[in-house]
Amino acid sequence: MTPNPTSHHLSDGTTAPLVGFGTYPLSGADGVEAMVSALHAGYRYLDTAVNYGNEEEVGEALRRSDVPREEVRVATKIPGRHHAHDLALQSLRDSAGRLGLDRIDVALIHWPNPSQDLYPQAWAALVEAQREGLVTTIGVSNFTEAHLTRIVEETGVTPALNQIELHPLFPQAEMRAVHERMGILTQAWSPLGKRQAPFDADPVAAAAAAHDVTPGQVILRWHVQVGSMPLPKSGTPERQRANLDVEGFALTEDEVHAISGLARPDGRLFDGDPDVHEEM
Repeated sequence: MTPNPTSHHLSDGTTAPLVGFGTYPLSGADGVEAMVSALHAGYRYLDTAVNYGNEEEVGEALRRSDVPREEVRVATKIPGRHHAHDLALQSLRDSAGRLGLDRIDVALIHWPNPSQDLYPQAWAALVEAQREGLVTTIGVSNFTEAHLTRIVEETGVTPALNQIELHPLFPQAEMRAVHERMGILTQAWSPLGKRQAPFDADPVAAAAAAHDVTPGQVILRWHVQVGSMPLPKSGTPERQRANLDVEGFALTEDEVHAISGLARPDGRLFDGDPDVHEEM
């Protein structure tokens, strides 16, 4: 457990904040407004993807916010339909164009889509893009240990991060251990658990009362202390600020253990097993 971190240090020498901002499904004028609000609240990591369909809005929000460009890390993801090597490189160039950036801060493979067996090509393209200066940090999303092992063996390059489903009902202890062993940062999508968020669960409610914070803040602080970088999404300024405010308290080891104990065998939000789920 890491009780008082101040930022995440990635294997490529870059850093990332404790909490990032998820942008799905924010889009249109309202989406831009929500992202500008998040940047003004203090978020310095924006997570998008080709398949979110909002890269242009992310770029517009970044420009409209007047937050210095060098202070914000922008992440996007290569979709399954672009896994072939040359398509992956073009996908990155197109993403940079939609974002209005000369260089993408973080680029990931969105899902491995193993039945296509093209994710190693997409990874090789990311390695090439990093060497050419198109991307600063390269990583993956929804990869299992087997997927990670294969791309490292084929390229000699380890992803700096792996973004996976992770929340108290699905805490992914085994994958977090894999990441720690390989020097990979764990990022969490749907970190609160969406509609299944256990805000009323005894360990969460008790910790919220003990520390005088919200249940959502307890869960996000739990992420920080188990070494995960959560990417919560909210279009509400008040909630955006609350989700970011997780450094003023620390959970006890017993509280962390109790929240981790909410794990369920059927804890996934949907049938998103990376060995079978396909997303093009």
